[in-house]
Amino acid sequence: MKDSLVTIFGGGGFLGRQVAQALMARGARVRIAQRDLANAVKVKSLGNLGQTQFVAADIRKPATVARAITGSDIVINLVGILSGNFDAFHHEGAANVAKAAAAAGVDALVHISAIGADAASPSAYGRSKAAGEEAVKAAFPNATIIRPSIIFGQEDQFLNRFAQIISSAPVIPVIGADTKFQPVYVADVAQAIANAAEQPGVYGGKTFEVAGPQVMSMKQINGWIARTIGRDRPIVEVPGGITSLLAMLPGGPITRDQLAMLGRDNVAAPGADGLDALGVAPTPLGSVADKWMIRYRRHGRFAGRAKA
Repeated sequence: MKDSLVTIFGGGGFLGRQVAQALMARGARVRIAQRDLANAVKVKSLGNLGQTQFVAADIRKPATVARAITGSDIVINLVGILSGNFDAFHHEGAANVAKAAAAAGVDALVHISAIGADAASPSAYGRSKAAGEEAVKAAFPNATIIRPSIIFGQEDQFLNRFAQIISSAPVIPVIGADTKFQPVYVADVAQAIANAAEQPGVYGGKTFEVAGPQVMSMKQINGWIARTIGRDRPIVEVPGGITSLLAMLPGGPITRDQLAMLGRDNVAAPGADGLDALGVAPTPLGSVADKWMIRYRRHGRFAGRAKA
């Protein structure tokens, strides 16, 4: 991989920065393709002089995609949204990237989808992810498709979001309390992506469901966070009827599509190839998350286990 040029669509985001760092550690040159390049500034400091490039690109616009891929050896598509026009980004955008990668004759394409991608999904998110996978395989048959579960890490919008609520609320309201997840560490996902990009002869044409070593319900995740930050509050499961009303509110805590997603567990399918198959050992949540969750304790890093 040394000196290979890897173009990462969405490379300035939470996962993208980790992927860029993993690739640069292997000697690759990285080109960050992003709609808003201001969001990619943090990547510049992660590599050596001349190891990073930046280009404005919108995967909904084929001409910008083709321009971003020019001269690339490897292409990685990380782009995903949690609300808005899912089909434009997850399906049509993914197709644009795959078609441009094929036309440019790149050595490898790694496409990031999601556990829950299913043409029969109750959520538009899940259906759009499935459509994107099919479009990618049609345009670039040797693409590697990686489906992560919920990704956690120091800058995530998952554990941190719940920790902020728990640190200030007298009780812990939990929506979708019984829905199960397999939270996966962002650094593990990044290494898996880098491995797939580096070895298309081994991993190309395959689909992987990458997840952590623990299956936890939404209620268990919130309970773990509360104990970790020393704010062991009573957990209140929000009834389905109230959740449905909340999903109808503009700017509410959950959208209708996210509520539909919570109707299914977000865990790897039995027998699916995962992190191990990609040469990465899964990291348990508790072995790393405590390092940054400390800031939500009552007296931050200078406290011991804060009392509720």
